[in-house]
Amino acid sequence: MGRQRTMGEHDSVVDLQLDRAHSSRIYDYFLGGKTNFLADRMAAGSVLGVFPAALVAARINREFMHRATRVLAVSGLRQFLDIGTGIPTPPNLHDIAQGIAPDARVVYTDNDPIVLAHAAALLIGTAEGRTAYVQADVNDPESILGAPQLLDTLDLTRPVALSLNALMHFVPDDGEDRAHTIVETLKAALPSGSTLALSHATPDFSPEAMRKIIKIYGDTGTRLQFRSRAEVLRFFDGWELLEPGLTLSHQWRPDRPEDATHVTDAEAACYAGVARKP
Repeated sequence: MGRQRTMGEHDSVVDLQLDRAHSSRIYDYFLGGKTNFLADRMAAGSVLGVFPAALVAARINREFMHRATRVLAVSGLRQFLDIGTGIPTPPNLHDIAQGIAPDARVVYTDNDPIVLAHAAALLIGTAEGRTAYVQADVNDPESILGAPQLLDTLDLTRPVALSLNALMHFVPDDGEDRAHTIVETLKAALPSGSTLALSHATPDFSPEAMRKIIKIYGDTGTRLQFRSRAEVLRFFDGWELLEPGLTLSHQWRPDRPEDATHVTDAEAACYAGVARKP
């Protein structure tokens, strides 16, 4: 079946804390979604006050995910693992992948009860393919890799396209290089021919604005760590970057050449790349 119900967690009541801004709903607002509330819009307004390009940055980051997924599906990848999925915003990753390869299998994971509450929208795929949702935290990568829903959907002896879209800047290192260790754990579990598509916000172009954004999110209870180009590049260590390498998100294989020029580096404020495991 194209739709696979794997969410026993729906049976419990979840406090979605609608009176408090939440990073998933702030991002949903930036993407033009409707799953956001006054507290989220107020926080988003604060971000826009210090970084007016936040709407543009969020949308071109999302478009990078679309393009990367399309490229990988066309190249033959049929298994996708999307960690840090966020609130469903069509087209979602499975819409892109299964639109090219109807037999593609997609596993979404997130640790956010807000995403869980909307995850049914992620499970409506093609009859030929499969989709599943895993409630898990990227800070515990083994819990993702060992989840029954994942193991029932993906064959980890065959190549997997791992997507970490705008996720790892929500994993502060706390002096322990936690983010890179997590990504290396995920990479080590995947076989040759697997890929990593990753985007990550950076302070390289507007350090003062990025510092203020970290405080705004911190005031809502969400910690952030933006990273330099060299730090983002390290996530791909040992894997072969596809052309054009690590770029700003709007410059990674744009659909039209002019798409790479209508946004400045400072407005994008996000690096992106795709690499393949030798």
